[in-house]
Amino acid sequence: MDILKEKDKAVFVGVLRSGTDMETFKDYLDELEFLADTAGLVSGGRFYQRLEKPHPVTYLGGGKLEELAAYIKAENVSIAVFDDELSSSQLRNLDKVLGCRVLDRTNLILDIFAQRAKTAYAKTQVELAQYQYLLPRLTRMWTHLERQRGGIGLRGPGESQLETDRRIILDKIALLKEKLTKIDRQMMSQRGNRGALTRMALVGYTNVGKSTIMNLLAKTDVFAENKLFATLDTTVRKVVVDNIPFLLSDTVGFIRKLPTQLVESFKSTLDEVRESDVLIHIVDVSHPHFEEMIHVVQNTLRDIGCGDKPVYLVFNKIDAFLERQTDEGFTSLENLKKTWISKLHDPCIFISAKEKINIDKFRKDLYNMAAEVQAGRYPFGTFLW
Repeated sequence: MDILKEKDKAVFVGVLRSGTDMETFKDYLDELEFLADTAGLVSGGRFYQRLEKPHPVTYLGGGKLEELAAYIKAENVSIAVFDDELSSSQLRNLDKVLGCRVLDRTNLILDIFAQRAKTAYAKTQVELAQYQYLLPRLTRMWTHLERQRGGIGLRGPGESQLETDRRIILDKIALLKEKLTKIDRQMMSQRGNRGALTRMALVGYTNVGKSTIMNLLAKTDVFAENKLFATLDTTVRKVVVDNIPFLLSDTVGFIRKLPTQLVESFKSTLDEVRESDVLIHIVDVSHPHFEEMIHVVQNTLRDIGCGDKPVYLVFNKIDAFLERQTDEGFTSLENLKKTWISKLHDPCIFISAKEKINIDKFRKDLYNMAAEVQAGRYPFGTFLW
């Protein structure tokens, strides 16, 4: 995997597909740049091309690629970051033409996860995802495949360096999966020992305020900052609202084009979501494309088998929404509530965790949901708090 150095200058590259409007596409590149900022890179400009789909060999067309290469050389850019996952041949060809390091969106996200992983469990999950990403791209890394391992007892064609490394990586993947399986069993046992308390999980797009809400409800100090993927390790805390306790978990945030390797590696972390009684879906209502973020989270939840769980939709950051409304003339919060939001089957609420707006109502709703789960589980009041 590429190891990013802080303050590397990067250029961001994307393909504007038919059916995608410019405003949405700009938001995609904004997110890519925010990812790069989280990884410690400095913005060195943006490039895009209108295409039906990325070129299968070079991602961009020939003329645009030459233009990008000239820009990289003139501006002393050290990294080109592409807003899609690149194939091995695309990576190899772009390396040759651009003369700088090439990263795709998946590689960048994996690098951030590697930086953010703190516990042995999270580090193992990230390492597994990195090797799974690396395996089909080994040919990009080796230019000396004609070298054969020889020696006494190894005469003949022998084994190419590529084959050797492929076998080594497959062995590492198997060992990491075995290690995660053991940790999974331990975590499953821990979850089983939590008794019959109602379990709720905070889910949502990355950087929508889940950790801030966790700190507010559980009076904890879970790490929270204005960066993507501030939280990787699942945190579970006991929360008591009035006389009803429940378990609240803060999970890794989702994102557009979340690498399949990460979804696979973090399956056990997402077990907290699967085994929850209620999902608290946090939404950054101040984001101009928060509806798309909602769809990304909903699709991811369906992918991991949680599409039918009860959901409480929490529109957070209404303070920031009101600031944008004033500065840019957006619709009022009351008008927003009268749109498709008024037709939702799932309960919802508008809050600001930062400014503590509408938090009492938020707590009351959580109390009622926890009480309803407990009443359904123990209809005759046999459960003792």
